[in-house]
Amino acid sequence: MTSARGKAAGASRRPPLSPKGGWLSDGRRVLHFRPTHWDRWSQRLEVTSGELLPDQAVPLLKRRWELSREEALRLWTEKRGEGWQPCGPQW
Repeated sequence: MTSARGKAAGASRRPPLSPKGGWLSDGRRVLHFRPTHWDRWSQRLEVTSGELLPDQAVPLLKRRWELSREEALRLWTEKRGEGWQPCGPQW
């Protein structure tokens, strides 16, 4: 029962309805999506970009900006289309 449930949850490509952060990387660059404001009428996410440097343990943070949920979903979809992959936390 739980395995079928796990498969169904993992197979879903729909964006989450509740606030949830996420990470994407192209192997050199990283994007961190983090919910900052989440209520029934307005959802905003902070996006932080960083660059992985070979001689550094932690990525160099480059830029931080805030997007609406719709804008963040568009950016996520665009980056996935360019080959970026979900990854674990980088900082």
